[in-house]
Amino acid sequence: MAAMGGSSPSIVEYFGGEDGYRCGYCKNDTGNLSYGMWAHSMTVEDYQDLIDRGWRRSGKYVYKPVMNRTCCPQYTIRCRILHFHPSKSHKKVLKKMLRFLTKGETSKINSEVEPMDSHPEDTGCDLLLKSEPDTSRYELEPLSTYTEKVEGEEEGERIEKRDSGHTESCNEKDNANLSELLDLAKVGHAPPKPGKGADLSKPPCRKAKDIRKEQKWQKRLQNQAGNQALQEETQIAPKSKSKANQPKSIEDFIFVTLALEAVHQLEVRLVRVSFEDPQFRSSFTQSATLFAKYQMAIHKDTPSECNKDQFTRFLCDSPLEAESPPNGPDSGYGSFHQQYWIDGKIVAVGVIDILPKCVSSVYLYYDPDYSSLSLGVYSALREIAFTRQLHEKASDLSYYYMGFYIHSCPKMRYKLMKEGLKNWVEFGFFTREQ
Repeated sequence: MAAMGGSSPSIVEYFGGEDGYRCGYCKNDTGNLSYGMWAHSMTVEDYQDLIDRGWRRSGKYVYKPVMNRTCCPQYTIRCRILHFHPSKSHKKVLKKMLRFLTKGETSKINSEVEPMDSHPEDTGCDLLLKSEPDTSRYELEPLSTYTEKVEGEEEGERIEKRDSGHTESCNEKDNANLSELLDLAKVGHAPPKPGKGADLSKPPCRKAKDIRKEQKWQKRLQNQAGNQALQEETQIAPKSKSKANQPKSIEDFIFVTLALEAVHQLEVRLVRVSFEDPQFRSSFTQSATLFAKYQMAIHKDTPSECNKDQFTRFLCDSPLEAESPPNGPDSGYGSFHQQYWIDGKIVAVGVIDILPKCVSSVYLYYDPDYSSLSLGVYSALREIAFTRQLHEKASDLSYYYMGFYIHSCPKMRYKLMKEGLKNWVEFGFFTREQ
């Protein structure tokens, strides 16, 4: 295999993948099939090529599931860090950590296992259509007269009445005209005589339907005028106003400066996995003890299954050769422990690999006493923000890998970040662009 920056070549021992072995997810004795090899040493460039093709490492063992034969297919998932925007539940976790650090507030519910927050989708029509207001009686009545159906009359027979004000001033001529109108109503309509038709000096009678249409049209014109004025104000408004309305990023929550009176202090240390590193050596015992506490409480391991030797083999031994090219990040490439210290004590450790094009999350273990802080979600968000920092120095480093996703395993739900797989990662057999 090729080496980067003049480093030594990768040395691997291939094991094959013909024989099945016990699956840790569905407990099938021979259902898990994968290609495997033991990596005595490996360059970060070679491991980047392998991880892009569906391979992963566990200690120095590098493997790839046989997708068409294994009992539980494992899909590589990754996040595009520059396109990632935190959701409401992500911000909820970040705010919960801030409240704990500043005020010491903790939730009584174990947030790692609490159900997903419901986010109903916006409906396209959330308002009922309202009927037009009733038209006034004055608008419906022709002038001062109106016709009403007299109970008991034959169909079509109507009596025209005048209001009381006009009745008092009626003379004999008006009474004669009224009798003529009643006679016409009985035999049918006839053209009015000259001077006895509708009063042309007053507005004609209008139907309620026409009045409602006119009101609706006037209201529409007013709304259009208002929208046009609002658009003009938006164009004239300063750009600073629009920036203030932008949603907060994860960096706004993570890298905030705490007040001096904060109850707790959080420090995140990036330590290279090497017994030659003084920080790694000095924190090894405390880190290994935390690992055993986590494994026994969360995964029900026995003490012999999570002792220091198992911890070293699983999370400290790495085949990746440390490299620090001039165009790379300040931390260099290789395997690291990202330690979360609260008040001088390690409460969580994220095991990561920094590669030329991504940060790969290997494992996370934390103190079960702090499970209410949702450290699984918080550490993932923190690692995304960390990857963005590395991207500023190494432009090719623009992905965050979360390992395998097994659809049939309930324990994999945390990898969905409580938001649904397609909302925050892309996944596939070879993790190619989709």
